Amino acid sequence: MGIEKLKTVLKSHNRSLVLKTPILGASGTYGYNNEFEDFINLEYLGGVVTKGITLEKRLGNKGDRIFEVTSGMINRIGLENVGIERFIKEKLPVLKEKKIDFILNIAGSSFEDYEKLAKIVNDNNIKAIEVNVSCPNVNSGCLEFGKNPKTLEELVFKIRKNYDGFLIVKLSPNVSDIKPLALAVQNAGADCISAINTLHGLGIKLNYNGEVFTKKSVQGGLSGRCIKPVALYYVSQIKSVVDIPVIALGGISKIDDVFEFISAGADAVQTGTENFTNPSVISDIAADIEEFINKNNFKDFEDLKSKIRLARG
Repeated sequence: MGIEKLKTVLKSHNRSLVLKTPILGASGTYGYNNEFEDFINLEYLGGVVTKGITLEKRLGNKGDRIFEVTSGMINRIGLENVGIERFIKEKLPVLKEKKIDFILNIAGSSFEDYEKLAKIVNDNNIKAIEVNVSCPNVNSGCLEFGKNPKTLEELVFKIRKNYDGFLIVKLSPNVSDIKPLALAVQNAGADCISAINTLHGLGIKLNYNGEVFTKKSVQGGLSGRCIKPVALYYVSQIKSVVDIPVIALGGISKIDDVFEFISAGADAVQTGTENFTNPSVISDIAADIEEFINKNNFKDFEDLKSKIRLARG
Protein backbone atom coordinates (compact mmCIF):
# COMPACT_ATOMS: atom_id res chain seq x y z
CA MET A 1 0.00 0.00 0.00
CA GLY A 2 1.05 3.67 -0.30
CA ILE A 3 2.59 6.13 -2.70
CA GLU A 4 5.66 3.92 -3.13
CA LYS A 5 3.71 1.80 -5.62
CA LEU A 6 3.52 4.76 -8.01
CA LYS A 7 7.29 5.16 -8.31
CA THR A 8 8.42 5.29 -11.92
CA VAL A 9 11.95 4.85 -13.23
CA LEU A 10 12.79 6.19 -16.70
CA LYS A 11 15.79 4.22 -17.94
CA SER A 12 17.83 5.20 -20.98
CA HIS A 13 20.95 3.53 -22.33
CA ASN A 14 23.20 5.34 -19.84
CA ARG A 15 21.09 7.08 -17.20
CA SER A 16 17.90 6.86 -15.20
CA LEU A 17 15.44 9.29 -13.65
CA VAL A 18 13.30 8.29 -10.68
CA LEU A 19 9.84 9.87 -10.43
CA LYS A 20 7.65 9.60 -7.32
CA THR A 21 4.66 9.16 -9.62
CA PRO A 22 4.24 9.02 -13.41
CA ILE A 23 2.25 12.30 -13.53
CA LEU A 24 4.13 15.56 -14.10
CA GLY A 25 3.02 19.16 -14.64
CA ALA A 26 3.79 20.28 -18.19
CA SER A 27 5.98 23.28 -18.98
CA GLY A 28 4.16 26.58 -19.32
CA THR A 29 1.05 25.39 -17.50
CA TYR A 30 2.34 24.77 -14.00
CA GLY A 31 4.72 27.66 -13.26
CA TYR A 32 8.22 27.61 -11.87
CA ASN A 33 7.97 25.77 -8.57
CA ASN A 34 5.21 25.70 -5.91
CA GLU A 35 2.42 27.73 -7.54
CA PHE A 36 -0.03 24.82 -7.35
CA GLU A 37 0.70 23.58 -3.83
CA ASP A 38 -2.64 24.95 -2.53
CA PHE A 39 -4.51 22.77 -5.04
CA ILE A 40 -2.70 19.44 -5.08
CA ASN A 41 -1.18 16.92 -2.72
CA LEU A 42 2.54 17.34 -3.44
CA GLU A 43 3.13 13.70 -2.52
CA TYR A 44 1.34 12.74 -5.74
CA LEU A 45 3.34 15.15 -7.91
CA GLY A 46 5.79 13.24 -10.07
CA GLY A 47 7.54 16.50 -10.81
CA VAL A 48 7.24 19.99 -12.22
CA VAL A 49 8.46 20.68 -15.74
CA THR A 50 9.29 24.35 -15.32
CA LYS A 51 8.20 27.20 -17.49
CA GLY A 52 10.60 27.44 -20.44
CA ILE A 53 13.80 29.21 -19.41
CA THR A 54 16.04 31.19 -21.78
CA LEU A 55 19.45 32.78 -21.24
CA GLU A 56 17.99 36.25 -20.82
CA LYS A 57 14.63 37.43 -19.51
CA ARG A 58 11.86 37.40 -22.13
CA LEU A 59 8.69 39.50 -22.09
CA GLY A 60 6.84 37.27 -24.55
CA ASN A 61 4.47 38.31 -27.32
CA LYS A 62 2.36 41.47 -27.30
CA GLY A 63 -1.40 41.55 -27.83
CA ASP A 64 -3.91 38.77 -27.17
CA ARG A 65 -2.07 35.63 -26.14
CA ILE A 66 -4.86 33.18 -25.17
CA PHE A 67 -7.90 32.03 -27.16
CA GLU A 68 -10.32 29.42 -25.82
CA VAL A 69 -11.63 26.83 -28.29
CA THR A 70 -13.85 23.77 -27.96
CA SER A 71 -12.07 21.28 -25.66
CA GLY A 72 -8.85 23.25 -25.71
CA MET A 73 -7.03 26.54 -26.09
CA ILE A 74 -4.66 28.39 -28.37
CA ASN A 75 -1.75 30.28 -26.87
CA ARG A 76 0.94 32.58 -28.18
CA ILE A 77 2.69 33.44 -24.92
CA GLY A 78 6.08 33.55 -26.60
CA LEU A 79 8.20 31.98 -23.85
CA GLU A 80 7.84 34.81 -21.35
CA ASN A 81 10.21 33.98 -18.47
CA VAL A 82 12.62 35.41 -15.90
CA GLY A 83 15.82 34.08 -17.51
CA ILE A 84 18.27 31.50 -16.20
CA GLU A 85 20.08 33.80 -13.76
CA ARG A 86 16.92 34.78 -11.86
CA PHE A 87 15.61 31.22 -12.03
CA ILE A 88 18.69 29.92 -10.24
CA LYS A 89 18.67 32.79 -7.74
CA GLU A 90 14.94 33.03 -6.98
CA LYS A 91 13.05 29.93 -8.17
CA LEU A 92 15.51 27.09 -7.60
CA PRO A 93 15.78 27.68 -3.81
CA VAL A 94 11.99 27.30 -3.47
CA LEU A 95 12.05 23.97 -5.32
CA LYS A 96 14.80 22.75 -2.99
CA GLU A 97 13.10 24.07 0.16
CA LYS A 98 9.77 22.46 -0.75
CA LYS A 99 11.54 19.26 -1.92
CA ILE A 100 9.69 19.40 -5.23
CA ASP A 101 11.18 17.22 -7.96
CA PHE A 102 11.51 19.15 -11.19
CA ILE A 103 12.72 19.07 -14.77
CA LEU A 104 14.09 22.34 -16.13
CA ASN A 105 12.70 23.25 -19.56
CA ILE A 106 15.24 25.23 -21.62
CA ALA A 107 14.84 27.11 -24.92
CA GLY A 108 17.13 29.14 -27.13
CA SER A 109 17.43 31.16 -30.32
CA SER A 110 20.78 29.68 -31.38
CA PHE A 111 22.99 26.65 -30.85
CA GLU A 112 25.15 28.82 -28.61
CA ASP A 113 22.17 29.67 -26.39
CA TYR A 114 21.43 26.00 -25.79
CA GLU A 115 25.10 25.17 -25.18
CA LYS A 116 25.45 27.96 -22.61
CA LEU A 117 22.24 26.97 -20.86
CA ALA A 118 23.34 23.33 -20.74
CA LYS A 119 26.64 24.30 -19.11
CA ILE A 120 24.95 26.58 -16.57
CA VAL A 121 22.45 23.95 -15.47
CA ASN A 122 25.18 21.31 -15.36
CA ASP A 123 27.28 23.55 -13.10
CA ASN A 124 24.25 23.93 -10.82
CA ASN A 125 23.71 20.17 -10.57
CA ILE A 126 20.23 20.19 -12.07
CA LYS A 127 19.49 16.50 -12.56
CA ALA A 128 17.06 16.65 -15.49
CA ILE A 129 16.30 19.05 -18.35
CA GLU A 130 13.69 19.14 -21.11
CA VAL A 131 14.98 20.77 -24.29
CA ASN A 132 12.30 22.75 -26.09
CA VAL A 133 12.86 22.47 -29.84
CA SER A 134 9.17 22.64 -30.65
CA CYS A 135 7.58 25.90 -29.45
CA PRO A 136 5.71 27.46 -32.43
CA ASN A 137 5.28 30.89 -30.80
CA VAL A 138 8.73 32.47 -31.17
CA ASN A 139 10.39 34.08 -34.19
CA SER A 140 13.74 32.27 -33.97
CA GLY A 141 15.06 29.04 -32.48
CA CYS A 142 12.95 26.25 -30.96
CA LEU A 143 10.80 24.82 -33.76
CA GLU A 144 13.23 25.81 -36.54
CA PHE A 145 15.76 23.44 -34.90
CA GLY A 146 13.18 20.73 -34.33
CA LYS A 147 12.06 20.20 -37.92
CA ASN A 148 15.28 18.93 -39.51
CA PRO A 149 16.75 15.63 -38.25
CA LYS A 150 20.35 16.56 -39.08
CA THR A 151 20.11 19.97 -37.40
CA LEU A 152 18.32 18.48 -34.40
CA GLU A 153 20.92 15.74 -33.99
CA GLU A 154 23.74 18.29 -34.08
CA LEU A 155 21.99 20.49 -31.51
CA VAL A 156 21.27 17.66 -29.08
CA PHE A 157 24.84 16.38 -29.47
CA LYS A 158 26.20 19.81 -28.49
CA ILE A 159 23.89 19.98 -25.48
CA ARG A 160 24.91 16.46 -24.46
CA LYS A 161 28.59 17.49 -24.47
CA ASN A 162 27.81 20.23 -21.93
CA TYR A 163 25.29 18.43 -19.74
CA ASP A 164 25.78 15.22 -17.74
CA GLY A 165 22.27 14.76 -16.36
CA PHE A 166 19.06 13.20 -17.67
CA LEU A 167 18.36 14.83 -21.05
CA ILE A 168 14.81 14.96 -22.43
CA VAL A 169 13.96 16.47 -25.82
CA LYS A 170 10.45 17.78 -26.47
CA LEU A 171 9.29 17.16 -30.05
CA SER A 172 6.75 18.96 -32.20
CA PRO A 173 3.80 17.45 -34.10
CA ASN A 174 4.14 20.19 -36.73
CA VAL A 175 6.22 17.98 -39.03
CA SER A 176 5.42 15.53 -41.83
CA ASP A 177 7.20 12.58 -40.18
CA ILE A 178 8.30 12.54 -36.54
CA LYS A 179 10.19 9.22 -36.69
CA PRO A 180 13.47 10.58 -38.19
CA LEU A 181 13.47 13.32 -35.55
CA ALA A 182 13.01 10.78 -32.74
CA LEU A 183 15.87 8.69 -34.09
CA ALA A 184 18.09 11.77 -34.40
CA VAL A 185 17.44 12.65 -30.77
CA GLN A 186 18.28 9.13 -29.60
CA ASN A 187 21.41 8.95 -31.76
CA ALA A 188 22.67 12.25 -30.33
CA GLY A 189 22.59 10.90 -26.77
CA ALA A 190 19.23 12.02 -25.38
CA ASP A 191 17.85 9.90 -22.55
CA CYS A 192 14.15 10.47 -23.19
CA ILE A 193 11.64 12.10 -25.55
CA SER A 194 8.58 14.10 -24.53
CA ALA A 195 5.77 14.56 -27.04
CA ILE A 196 3.83 16.34 -28.18
CA ASN A 197 4.12 20.08 -28.01
CA THR A 198 1.26 22.22 -29.32
CA LEU A 199 -0.20 22.04 -32.82
CA HIS A 200 -0.43 25.06 -35.12
CA GLY A 201 -3.87 26.58 -34.66
CA LEU A 202 -5.97 29.65 -35.45
CA GLY A 203 -8.87 30.91 -33.35
CA ILE A 204 -11.36 33.38 -34.83
CA LYS A 205 -14.30 35.12 -33.17
CA LEU A 206 -16.67 37.29 -35.21
CA ASN A 207 -19.13 39.86 -33.86
CA TYR A 208 -21.84 41.70 -35.82
CA ASN A 209 -23.20 45.01 -34.54
CA GLY A 210 -26.02 45.29 -37.08
CA GLU A 211 -23.88 47.09 -39.66
CA VAL A 212 -20.39 45.55 -39.84
CA PHE A 213 -18.50 42.52 -38.62
CA THR A 214 -15.55 42.82 -36.27
CA LYS A 215 -13.02 40.05 -35.84
CA LYS A 216 -10.69 38.86 -33.10
CA SER A 217 -8.13 36.18 -33.92
CA VAL A 218 -5.21 34.43 -32.24
CA GLN A 219 -2.75 32.25 -34.13
CA GLY A 220 -0.53 30.03 -31.98
CA GLY A 221 -0.22 26.64 -30.35
CA LEU A 222 -3.33 24.48 -29.92
CA SER A 223 -3.48 22.30 -26.79
CA GLY A 224 -6.02 20.53 -24.60
CA ARG A 225 -8.30 17.52 -24.84
CA CYS A 226 -8.96 18.13 -28.53
CA ILE A 227 -5.40 17.12 -29.52
CA LYS A 228 -5.30 13.77 -27.69
CA PRO A 229 -5.82 11.55 -30.77
CA VAL A 230 -2.97 13.37 -32.54
CA ALA A 231 -0.72 12.97 -29.49
CA LEU A 232 -1.51 9.25 -29.24
CA TYR A 233 -0.56 8.81 -32.89
CA TYR A 234 2.76 10.60 -32.54
CA VAL A 235 3.70 8.79 -29.33
CA SER A 236 3.09 5.45 -31.05
CA GLN A 237 5.15 6.59 -34.06
CA ILE A 238 8.04 7.65 -31.84
CA LYS A 239 7.99 4.45 -29.81
CA SER A 240 8.04 2.36 -32.98
CA VAL A 241 11.60 3.52 -33.75
CA VAL A 242 13.31 4.30 -30.41
CA ASP A 243 14.03 2.34 -27.25
CA ILE A 244 14.50 5.25 -24.87
CA PRO A 245 11.59 6.32 -22.62
CA VAL A 246 8.77 8.54 -23.86
CA ILE A 247 6.84 11.03 -21.75
CA ALA A 248 3.45 11.76 -23.32
CA LEU A 249 1.43 14.94 -23.22
CA GLY A 250 -1.58 16.16 -25.12
CA GLY A 251 -5.11 16.23 -23.73
CA ILE A 252 -4.58 14.18 -20.58
CA SER A 253 -7.32 14.78 -18.00
CA LYS A 254 -8.14 11.43 -16.37
CA ILE A 255 -6.86 7.95 -15.58
CA ASP A 256 -8.18 6.44 -18.85
CA ASP A 257 -6.07 8.90 -20.84
CA VAL A 258 -2.94 7.78 -19.00
CA PHE A 259 -3.70 4.12 -19.70
CA GLU A 260 -4.24 4.86 -23.41
CA PHE A 261 -0.90 6.65 -23.68
CA ILE A 262 0.84 3.78 -21.89
CA SER A 263 -0.71 1.41 -24.42
CA ALA A 264 0.70 3.61 -27.20
CA GLY A 265 4.19 3.38 -25.67
CA ALA A 266 4.46 6.12 -23.05
CA ASP A 267 6.33 5.56 -19.79
CA ALA A 268 5.03 8.66 -17.96
CA VAL A 269 2.78 11.62 -18.77
CA GLN A 270 2.49 15.37 -18.34
CA THR A 271 -0.74 17.26 -17.80
CA GLY A 272 -0.89 20.70 -19.38
CA THR A 273 -3.97 22.67 -20.36
CA GLU A 274 -6.11 20.65 -17.93
CA ASN A 275 -4.23 22.32 -15.05
CA PHE A 276 -6.08 25.56 -15.85
CA THR A 277 -9.57 24.07 -15.56
CA ASN A 278 -8.81 21.51 -12.84
CA PRO A 279 -5.80 22.62 -10.77
CA SER A 280 -5.85 19.36 -8.78
CA VAL A 281 -5.75 17.12 -11.86
CA ILE A 282 -2.21 15.81 -11.20
CA SER A 283 -2.96 14.52 -7.72
CA ASP A 284 -6.45 13.38 -8.79
CA ILE A 285 -5.05 11.15 -11.53
CA ALA A 286 -2.18 9.84 -9.41
CA ALA A 287 -4.58 8.97 -6.58
CA ASP A 288 -6.89 7.21 -9.03
CA ILE A 289 -3.98 5.12 -10.36
CA GLU A 290 -2.92 4.23 -6.82
CA GLU A 291 -6.47 3.11 -6.03
CA PHE A 292 -6.65 1.08 -9.26
CA ILE A 293 -3.35 -0.66 -8.46
CA ASN A 294 -4.46 -1.60 -4.96
CA LYS A 295 -8.01 -2.60 -5.93
CA ASN A 296 -6.84 -4.88 -8.73
CA ASN A 297 -3.82 -6.36 -6.95
CA PHE A 298 -1.09 -5.07 -9.22
CA LYS A 299 2.36 -5.10 -7.67
CA ASP A 300 3.10 -1.48 -8.61
CA PHE A 301 2.89 0.97 -11.51
CA GLU A 302 5.54 -0.87 -13.51
CA ASP A 303 3.51 -4.07 -13.21
CA LEU A 304 0.38 -2.20 -14.30
CA LYS A 305 2.22 -0.67 -17.25
CA SER A 306 3.45 -4.05 -18.45
CA LYS A 307 -0.05 -5.52 -18.29
CA ILE A 308 -1.56 -2.60 -20.23
CA ARG A 309 0.95 -3.17 -23.01
CA LEU A 310 -0.16 -6.78 -23.27
CA ALA A 311 -3.74 -5.70 -24.02
CA ARG A 312 -5.29 -7.78 -26.80
CA GLY A 313 -7.07 -6.14 -29.69
